[in-house]
Amino acid sequence: MPSVLPDGEPVPDDGRLPEAALAGAAGRDLGFYLHVPYCATRCGYCDFNTYTATELVGSGGVLASRDNYADLLTDEIRLARKVLGDDPRPVRTVFVGGGTPTLLDPADLVRALHTLADEFGLADDAEITTEANPETVDPASLAALREGGFNRISFGMQSDRPHVLRVLERGHTPGRPQECVAEARAAGFEHVNLDLIYGTPGESDDDWRASLDAALGAGPDHVSAYALIVEDGTRLAQRIRRGEIPPTDDDVHADRYLIAEEALTAAGLTWYEVSNWAASPAARCRHNELYWRGADWWGAGPGAHSHVGGVRWWNAKHPGAYAARLARGHSPGAGREVLTDEDRRVERVLLELRLGDGCPLSLLRPEGLAAAHRHAEGGLLEPKPLAAGRAVLTLRGRLLADAVVRDLVD
Repeated sequence: MPSVLPDGEPVPDDGRLPEAALAGAAGRDLGFYLHVPYCATRCGYCDFNTYTATELVGSGGVLASRDNYADLLTDEIRLARKVLGDDPRPVRTVFVGGGTPTLLDPADLVRALHTLADEFGLADDAEITTEANPETVDPASLAALREGGFNRISFGMQSDRPHVLRVLERGHTPGRPQECVAEARAAGFEHVNLDLIYGTPGESDDDWRASLDAALGAGPDHVSAYALIVEDGTRLAQRIRRGEIPPTDDDVHADRYLIAEEALTAAGLTWYEVSNWAASPAARCRHNELYWRGADWWGAGPGAHSHVGGVRWWNAKHPGAYAARLARGHSPGAGREVLTDEDRRVERVLLELRLGDGCPLSLLRPEGLAAAHRHAEGGLLEPKPLAAGRAVLTLRGRLLADAVVRDLVD
């Protein structure tokens, strides 16, 4: 089952935010995340808020199906316009994720994008991304997405080795993601990402090298590589618990990360966040950078999370409950929290330290500053940026990023 939403205070029915959250908004970037919760099948490792049924009925018989899902997103986008009032900011980034967004008709995704443009306006250089499962797109659908305004696409490749894909229960054919990159380029997409996962039980170093070679051979300008995390309640966790497959291994993850860094760097991609490499600054995912730098974003869709001016909230998780709230004219928000200054400081250190340009030392308390100097002496932080007032991870530091963060925020 998907993970449980956090506790929090109630969200007002009209979704209104504290006045302090909107203060100074003009100086912060605004992005939108649109969550599409539908999948043809659920992968064995997946803990995301996804559903495989074609139609889901919530309380009161409110229907939340793939056929009317664009209408629900439109309703929440219009609610966002009311909540944010006369906020003049155009939307700088849009990211459609899931689930499998490309299970929806391209016209539905484009309609949601056009609603954003009508209600808020899109920045002239707006980055507009959709995730895609390789088996749910073809040249025609990619062309329709590009013509409709999408300019970046992210394909879930995960691995090029059939036995690894079987453990992950991924449904695509090896080689299909690489074909998708070529089809996306032909459709006019300038920026294309491939997502990879390393450390799957049964994967060897050579398997991982082969997946990297296959991904790079397709010519994406961005690669995301994530260590497999086994989440409680997933089929993968159950298989490991029953002893059907071995557990994941942190040392193996570290070795695979080093292999990825070597291969991606040799191919001309540069890390700019611990798990992300880009061929140029223009190829970076600006939407994710918006998250990492604590800007404002509105997450529309079941279970989606939002953040505006230090207020974080999350929507009802089940599509039926989400649709029922919107049908009553209410915010779909299920709970929220108002972050303290200390919360925001800690989160900035946690997230910005993972970036290639690091985090400012001005965020650290004396104990954290002393820890930064120790880690520079120990080879986990770069010494020159430290002298210039920033904490930047070394390659070895990236392998131990969580431990470094804990020391810097204590």
